[in-house]
Amino acid sequence: MEKMRFGLAGYGKVAELHARAIVASENSKLVSVCGRDKQKREAFALRHGISARESIGEMVAKDKVEAVLIVTPHPSHKQIAVEAAEAGCHVLVEKPMALSVADCDDMIAASAAAGKSLGVVSQRRWYPSVRRIRDAIDSGALGKPSIAQVTMLGWRDEAYYNADPWRGTWAMEGGGVLVNQAPHQLDLLAWFMGPAKEIAGVWDNVNHPYIEVEDTAIAAIRFANGGMGSVLVSNSQKPGIYAKVHIHGSSGASAGVQTDGGAMFIAGMSGILEPPYNDLWTIPGQESMLPVWRAEDEAFFSKIDPTWYFFALQIAEFSESARAGRPPAVTGEDGRETVTIFEGIYRSDREKTVL
Repeated sequence: MEKMRFGLAGYGKVAELHARAIVASENSKLVSVCGRDKQKREAFALRHGISARESIGEMVAKDKVEAVLIVTPHPSHKQIAVEAAEAGCHVLVEKPMALSVADCDDMIAASAAAGKSLGVVSQRRWYPSVRRIRDAIDSGALGKPSIAQVTMLGWRDEAYYNADPWRGTWAMEGGGVLVNQAPHQLDLLAWFMGPAKEIAGVWDNVNHPYIEVEDTAIAAIRFANGGMGSVLVSNSQKPGIYAKVHIHGSSGASAGVQTDGGAMFIAGMSGILEPPYNDLWTIPGQESMLPVWRAEDEAFFSKIDPTWYFFALQIAEFSESARAGRPPAVTGEDGRETVTIFEGIYRSDREKTVL
């Protein structure tokens, strides 16, 4: 089968990782990049041996681009996604999908009208330790997912926010820890628990006076399945501790994953310090597996570059599903659930109510 021809919308730090991932993917090919800054897009294109274009339309016309991977700052996601769908392209967009549920709905509608796939980058779903939890839920070993906990205690310093002019502002980033760092864990929360029904949350800036947006948020969630969840996400702990997602089922068993450990990964600025691993597992008959799985995962991660490897797995699945005419593993509707949660936390704090 012919490789899916990808164009990148954007040329920043995470675009470098996605470029490597597309090249590594066996069924995808990077052919073009577009963006407003001529010098930056041409420099990116030169590094990767691809074409540099001014617009998505030009990528489609001149490079026969079939899929657009959006890696621009968050507020631009909707406009670019709609433009790409209307140009006849499949769309894979970096997290968060958008900054509002309304924008997500517009993106979903545009892709549906064009008959094209829409997916959201959520590469942590491909971690072996995360897959084990999904499998435990699917097999019924946990019973109904009833209680969930997301805890992310990280750190971003002033140099991080100074690295790009859009960081730390409402106008150009759209929010803080909730929209930039937490979507990975919020995606897993929604994947394990299902849609959120009620959200009560608060947020604040604890120790980052040089940014406009929040560095910490706390929330309680009631899910449509009747389950409950707690969320604590923060960028205010030096130098960064961990990010964990724990699920407790109606069977009385629990399963958990530490998705990130140590100083948190920053695309283009740092590496992944610790392999993700299952840090909680009480399913009867499997309690002794934790050290076995951890050794397996550490050995596996020592053989790959985890900064882009899991991007490649998702890109390969996205290309395969698009060719087959079926929904991708992570759909626009999935991305919408993450936005539902953080938009609900913002609104709950602002309106002093439960949404």
